[in-house]
Amino acid sequence: MEQIMVMTSKGVMDPLLVKLNDLIGNNILLGVSEPDTVFLRDELSTINALLGKLEEDSIELDAQVKDWRNQVREIAYDIEDCLDDFMHYMGGTDAKAGLIHKFFHFVKTLRARLETAKQIKELKTRLQEINERHKRYKHNVSSSICSSVAIDPRICALYNQSANLVGIEGPREELVKLLTDMEQQLKILSIVGFGGLGKTTLAKEVYQVIGEQFSCKVFVSVSQRPDMTRLLDRIQSKLCIRGCSEELQDIIDNIRTYLKDRRYLIVVDDLWDASSWDIISSVFPENGKGSRVIVTTRVEHVASRTSCNNHLCIYRMRPLNSQDSMKLLSKRIFGSEDGCPPRYREVSAEILKKCGGLPLAIITISSLLANQPARLREDWESIRNSTGTQFDANQTLEGMRQILYLSFKNLPSHLRTCFLYLAIYPEDHVIARDDLIRQWIAEGFVSHSHGRDLEDVAKSNFNELINRSLIQPEKTELGEVFSCRVHDMMLDLILSRCADDNFIRVTYSPEEISRQHDYKVRRLSLDFRIGGAAAGTTSLIMDNSLSQVRSLALFARSVCMPASLLFSKYLRVLVFEFQNASSRGKIKVDLTPIGQLFQLRYLKVAGDATAIIELPTEIQGLQCLETLELHSIHIRSMPSDIVRLPCLKHLIVPWFTTLADGIGKMKSLRTLRSIDMSDTTNIKATRELTNLRSLRVYYLLVPADTAIDALIASLGELRDLRYFDVRGSMYNDEANRLGSLSRPPLRLERLKIGRWQLPRIPRWICSDLQNLRRLNLLVKETSTDEVSVLAELPSLIVLYLYVVDQPKDESAIIFGKGFQALEQLYFCCTRDTPSYMHFLPGVLPKLRHLEIYFDEWEWSGATPAGMEHLLSLQCIEAYMNFYCYGEGGHSPPYKRKTADSLAGCAFMNATQAHPSHPDFILHYIPLPEGSPPPFSIW
Repeated sequence: MEQIMVMTSKGVMDPLLVKLNDLIGNNILLGVSEPDTVFLRDELSTINALLGKLEEDSIELDAQVKDWRNQVREIAYDIEDCLDDFMHYMGGTDAKAGLIHKFFHFVKTLRARLETAKQIKELKTRLQEINERHKRYKHNVSSSICSSVAIDPRICALYNQSANLVGIEGPREELVKLLTDMEQQLKILSIVGFGGLGKTTLAKEVYQVIGEQFSCKVFVSVSQRPDMTRLLDRIQSKLCIRGCSEELQDIIDNIRTYLKDRRYLIVVDDLWDASSWDIISSVFPENGKGSRVIVTTRVEHVASRTSCNNHLCIYRMRPLNSQDSMKLLSKRIFGSEDGCPPRYREVSAEILKKCGGLPLAIITISSLLANQPARLREDWESIRNSTGTQFDANQTLEGMRQILYLSFKNLPSHLRTCFLYLAIYPEDHVIARDDLIRQWIAEGFVSHSHGRDLEDVAKSNFNELINRSLIQPEKTELGEVFSCRVHDMMLDLILSRCADDNFIRVTYSPEEISRQHDYKVRRLSLDFRIGGAAAGTTSLIMDNSLSQVRSLALFARSVCMPASLLFSKYLRVLVFEFQNASSRGKIKVDLTPIGQLFQLRYLKVAGDATAIIELPTEIQGLQCLETLELHSIHIRSMPSDIVRLPCLKHLIVPWFTTLADGIGKMKSLRTLRSIDMSDTTNIKATRELTNLRSLRVYYLLVPADTAIDALIASLGELRDLRYFDVRGSMYNDEANRLGSLSRPPLRLERLKIGRWQLPRIPRWICSDLQNLRRLNLLVKETSTDEVSVLAELPSLIVLYLYVVDQPKDESAIIFGKGFQALEQLYFCCTRDTPSYMHFLPGVLPKLRHLEIYFDEWEWSGATPAGMEHLLSLQCIEAYMNFYCYGEGGHSPPYKRKTADSLAGCAFMNATQAHPSHPDFILHYIPLPEGSPPPFSIW
């Protein structure tokens, strides 16, 4: 496709104009030629307005306009770099300083002013030449462009968690039947079809339906450039196999040994080549236990290759028929499969023909149509006309690409740059929402809107991309999406646009970095996980094209940080994620050069337990740093001057990290995770962090009374706190200090104190926390009256309630009213939980998921009374504890089989009698004899 948009040019122009206006308006550029600076501002403002007009009219650019746009974009970057250099050399100026001080400061910075004046004059000349050249050679703009539909964006909406599965029931039942026959030999099922047909969705559905019939199961994605060692290590990790080697053959042997005596279900999603299958398939032993493997692939010969002693099934995905296509569109837009009004049916049918029955295309175009606030037929007809002609069988894939591009093209400008930034992450990467929105902010892609907080605006941008089906939700909770993935076909579109607009350059080996580029590289993503870089790589040649990198993301299997890139003084975002590929002890990562990155706003390092991170001894030069996030690593020492970073909002460090004293000075902090409760000085100081929204504390030993008192006093001052989490071993707060909190943070939304045992349910939770949406709570005992008060919390969606020592003669806890918003209930009350639960009519009207725990010995055989009153219930999960004894530490087979049969019969009878026939899943938890209930599951 040759359609070229202007979104990334405006993405750099908008923040630059704001910066120019601030500098000119505040007379900060004193000594620099004001006419030249004003000229740049006014000229760029006019160009930006033209770019905005082209964008609003959905203009497609010809080669000359495209070239002009590219040159303007590059000079805008250079102007902003020039201004950033100037502000750095100027340092902080005190507006209240005396005349003499200001004079000496002016003299001290005279050289920087002269150098900046010279650069601005050169930039002015360049801009004049670009525009004059464009005027000399351009054609009439109106003759080189064509108008298309302009879509007004709707108000961003939260993701609506609905499966929207149409037409999948038949294929799902067919595959379930194929995989659950009596055949005991290993059977492999290949689901084959081109992208967008829903292969992964179908595989997930089958996996969910039959998964509980297998003693172990794994779902793993492959990607186009698989690192086989990393891939098999992920399988090993998901199977909870403790590996002692990172060698490929050792991992294969480990997995084969583990699976040898087990009935397993493995899904290998998105397999691209036969050579990868040859390695993956070597971990699947033929053990005669009825194991199953499901493979999804787009490649026919790969599907045929996945045979195993002829026990092979190939299922070829087919597009949806016209009827199911209409049902899917109607469900996405109007909420029901037959909800499409008659006035839309004809145009909808014409649009659906162009989707070729591909679910991905239908979902994407449905999201675009749903974004028409007035829902005018004329708007739908414009979208129909924008998708080109009807596609035959050979054009369906290209047709879907046009539909994906149409949804992208109709994004409002403030979302396009955010969307393209997803290219910084590798294929199949799970992208955390909070990481992404903080990187957008660090790059200047998010602007204030009507006084709203920047992070709230960025979160709305993320939610809107989810709502438009441009990114796929991964982890959802409390009605929010906390992480996402990008479909590989959508990622292809993003990478194409990024390459064309010089927005992000993606490379897979050190050699690719030094290749000749037409323009300076502004953002760089390095994926060195698949043999692209040797473990010993520590430096690379830094050519001029890399000197102005703003974002650098490195994903590697070893420490191969290109040290020279850490000296790119314009770095705003630095992401470093790696997994140690060597078993030769701990490794060191030297990040001391970052102390000179005066523009750095976001730093994240995520590794494994074998890594030691060395930070600079002084970090106060990072005056712009907003996020410092360190995961699963050891930090040699935290810089003592970290408390002098005025802009730091998010500080996330691993356990065992010693924070410098004086944390109370960090007034901008919104996130603090994690702080040791034994650090009483800093625990006391948290009361001064009045902007704090998220706080996690932990303890390794029993907390001292002084630390607990300090924490409680701090909680009383943190009026804006939304998230509070306490981690550690189970602690018995017999004195009820936390339960007696007199001034709780009233804006709390998530409260996780599930390892801090309180005598009873605290009254302040019941009466004060009107915004609370998730509660993890551990109490010694409770009563119907206390639970009834808890039920009055109007916003509570998820409740984990663990009652440790409920008296055996206590009557059942009656859920008789309230819990109007609750969707998930996790409940444990002694070792026979079901007998302590009683639901009355009208309670828990939105409850979808019920999870309970009981003991094989003490269970009375009852199921919770009144479950039929839970009208929205979809799934019941039960955890049954089996004590391990006898030879090998296992329960006798007859014992487990008997308990399994009793529990299965009791709950299956209850679910069959239930109006909505919820699913029932039974988990087994082996424990040594005499052990307490497994708290980890709560």
